[in-house]
Amino acid sequence: METGIFYILAAIILTSALMVVSLRNIFHSALMLILCFFAVAGLYITLDADFLAAVQVLIYVGAVTILMIFAVMVTHQLTGTTMRQVNEQPIPAALIIIVLFILLAIAITQTGFEVIGKFPLMPTVAAIGTALMTVYVLPFEIVSLVLLVALIGAIIIARRD
Repeated sequence: METGIFYILAAIILTSALMVVSLRNIFHSALMLILCFFAVAGLYITLDADFLAAVQVLIYVGAVTILMIFAVMVTHQLTGTTMRQVNEQPIPAALIIIVLFILLAIAITQTGFEVIGKFPLMPTVAAIGTALMTVYVLPFEIVSLVLLVALIGAIIIARRD
């Protein structure tokens, strides 16, 4: 069952990553990047890394990708032009990709991935959540206010007069 879920998530990751770099519309590329990040979070869940899955969704899907979409929309409104999205050097790019793939395959096959023992599963989310809401509550709230001010400032800058 877990192997099947892994292969499904891996196929989703590879397909969406390929679409990120091959789609012509940058907004659609950002949507495929969101799908890729969600699938990576699914892999973290299958590895019982619940905190990493939550961070993946919150940080990458919730912040980085939305920031990219917001930046694309704002820059498109400010400039009023469309960017040219064509690779004018496909042969050198393909050669670099092939060389990097060969080097990666060599590194993977020559590295011994040994597990030295089973580590006990510890509840990570409860301990981190307790620390964030007790010991680190002031820095946590300050960061949220700074992000809110940055968002409001970006909306004011992007607004048309």
